[in-house]
Amino acid sequence: MSDAPIGIFDSGIGGLTVMRALVARLPDEEFVYLGDTARLPYGTKSGDTVTRYAVQAAGALMKRKVKMLVVACNTASAVALPSLQEMFAPVPVVGVIVPGAEAAVSAAPEGPIAVIATEGTVKGGAYVRAIEDHGRSIPVIQQACSLFVSIAEEGLVEGDIAEAIARRYIEPLLAAVPKPKALVLGCTHFPALKNTIAKVAGPDIKLVDSADTTAKAVDGILREKNIKRAGGAKPSHTFLATDAPDRFARVGEIFLGQPIDPGSVELVDLQT
Repeated sequence: MSDAPIGIFDSGIGGLTVMRALVARLPDEEFVYLGDTARLPYGTKSGDTVTRYAVQAAGALMKRKVKMLVVACNTASAVALPSLQEMFAPVPVVGVIVPGAEAAVSAAPEGPIAVIATEGTVKGGAYVRAIEDHGRSIPVIQQACSLFVSIAEEGLVEGDIAEAIARRYIEPLLAAVPKPKALVLGCTHFPALKNTIAKVAGPDIKLVDSADTTAKAVDGILREKNIKRAGGAKPSHTFLATDAPDRFARVGEIFLGQPIDPGSVELVDLQT
């Protein structure tokens, strides 16, 4: 079991930011990453649709004999995590929202905390609930930033277009009284825009990326269950996409931080 890979899925390419953090923290582990690029974005879909897509993606990874599932999609974590945990038990299933909320509370214990995310994540209020679960009355304000997903997927992460869109979304948050002390990047696509978001938000606001905290949580579960892969042969990683493998490899490099061989991306159909 310890030699089995860890499965990761996202609506597209953004979850590679989570994989990047996982590879950095767990260099001996093997990963299978699935990007549902044919059906992104999840953030504008209904909860029932997102849950159905998430179950299909998780099922495809389970066929690869993974030892753990990481839901590297905030929208899927917000609406489908309980269903996935029940359906695929005893395989551990970890989302990105709870680790992200913990990081936000650590960054701004008294608040206010701002959350930027997709429409689905904002409407579901998952970050608000996760922050409230810490037992503190911390003010939370949210903003849906659906266009960030599209421009990140296009590689438009800096420049006039990215900055104009960032100002459109973030400046209303900056006008809040009191001003937020932390800003949660509540979608795995958003770290690709981190420099632009930081420029607009200014130096006084701490940006919170859940990727590192999620990697820490995964590490803890592997140790707890004694299923951490021992060192030895260099691990190999597998990439799956439901559409446009060449584009996945090209744009995915922005999120993963290293080149992806187009020949290593396998095209899969989740509906068969």
